[in-house]
This record gives sequence, C-alpha cells and structure tokens, in this order.
Amino acid sequence: MFEYHGWMTIRASAGDEKPAETATATALAEVELAQLRSGSGFVDLRTVNGSPQVHFGGLFNHGGGREGVVLSTFRRLGEVARGSYGLLYVRDDEDSSGRDNEFRVLIMRRGQVIEAKDSYLSPCIPLVEDEDS
Repeated sequence: MFEYHGWMTIRASAGDEKPAETATATALAEVELAQLRSGSGFVDLRTVNGSPQVHFGGLFNHGGGREGVVLSTFRRLGEVARGSYGLLYVRDDEDSSGRDNEFRVLIMRRGQVIEAKDSYLSPCIPLVEDEDS
C-alpha cells in the first residue's frame, strides 16, 4: 500500500507579495493539484486569514505509478509557487528498495524539496504496527 500525507503553505515568493501574486500562485497550484483529485485521496486548498494552504493525503492499494504522481505534484507546487513551504510524508510497504518499513519525508522550503529520514514513525514495525505473526 502507498500512503501519503502532506501540507503546504502556498507562497509566490519568500518575501512580501502582492495579492495578485498570491492569487496567481494559488491558481497555478490548483492546476497542479488536479492530478491528485482523482483516485483514493483528498485535496483541500483554501485560504486561511489571507494565506493559501493545502492539505492532501491518500492510500493506494498498489503504487502503480501513483507514487510518482504524488511526488512530482509536490515538487511542481514548489516550482510554480517558489516561496512555498511544507511537508510530505510517504510510505510504500511494497517498496523493493528496502524502504518498505519506513516513512520518507519530503521537506519543502522556498519551493525547494529535499528528502530526510523520518525518526518519529519509522521503523513502522514496531513503532506503529505489530509484526505479522
């Protein structure tokens, strides 16, 4: 199963921005988020106290390329809204590269994405799940 949970504050830049710049960044983010609106998940983009925020998450029975869509959408959001920041947690329990028992964390700062190891929920077994008996 492929599981993902993310949040992001959408910003056109890391400095002061004009309302028109915020509106443009939000519209571009909405276009990118369309890819996540179909399938087994949710996307919530709303403006809170003048600041556009996105929350999204989902579960897919099999990765089947959906992992690539989720990760590329997260990265594209940073490209179209270069001041954005947020986190994306992903886990693929069928990952054949040895990362099937851990969450991966993608961190966005100023629209740039880096990956880090998770120490809060990983290793998933035994921290959040029991081992199969």
